Amino acid sequence: MEKYLLNDKQHIDQLGFGTYKLNGIQGAHAISSALQLGYRVLDTAYNYENEGTVGRGIQLSGVPRSEIFITSKLPGRYQSYDDVFTTIQESLYRLGVDYIDLYLIHWPNPKQGKYVEAWQAMIAAQKAGLIKSIGVCNFLPEYIEKLEKETGVLPVVNQVECHPYFNQKELIEYHHDKNILTEAWSPLGRDNGVMEEDTLKHIADKYNKTVAQVILKWHIQKGVMPIPKATSKTRQLENLSVFDFELSTEDLKQIDSLSKPDGRRKNQDPAVYEEF
Repeated sequence: MEKYLLNDKQHIDQLGFGTYKLNGIQGAHAISSALQLGYRVLDTAYNYENEGTVGRGIQLSGVPRSEIFITSKLPGRYQSYDDVFTTIQESLYRLGVDYIDLYLIHWPNPKQGKYVEAWQAMIAAQKAGLIKSIGVCNFLPEYIEKLEKETGVLPVVNQVECHPYFNQKELIEYHHDKNILTEAWSPLGRDNGVMEEDTLKHIADKYNKTVAQVILKWHIQKGVMPIPKATSKTRQLENLSVFDFELSTEDLKQIDSLSKPDGRRKNQDPAVYEEF
């Protein structure tokens, strides 16, 4: 696996491990397993209510903290400047670590109008050494433009919904122009039916791979970083085993053609959807 160079000179793996809904001892063992198999990027969030589980999984794995890249996220209810510092500190305590590698604004919540204030606080927290890199989730280009205009600092990452039914082509091109890495949440569609697509099954058969492996490879060849979740060792290893084949240009086009204008899983349009 190669690494992406972020616009602040940090490096991050091409594929990470999602921890949404991994809780308690079962979640901790799944995270420990993923680390022992070779995953090094863990994606969590304050609102997942599992940062403690992630911290425990890290302890159980025996993998040194210095080798692990931890991402967490700021919830919408704590976007006020002073709240940002307290929330980051709480995440650090839950995770049992001294710093977070990448910290993201979870949703822009544009009607609240506080995401610039939150961004300014995150810049300060970065200077204070609490977090190494700062980014966003679910931001539209207009919101990113506002961050740059107000602070002069661009996100290193924008983590957005991205899968074959919603391929985010225009947004990925915008990110590329701005040197922002696109991370994909729900990279496999999360039970939206995409795994049953005949087009994907035919491509998977051609390479003797699974549909999930084909989708993950599609992301990676487009310069997108997927963060799939898997609880079993078999699935964790399957998702990691995507670096021994290449999809053809025609394959990529066929997968791109599956995208739909209404392809979001739950119609969570960042222009109107808010999460606290």
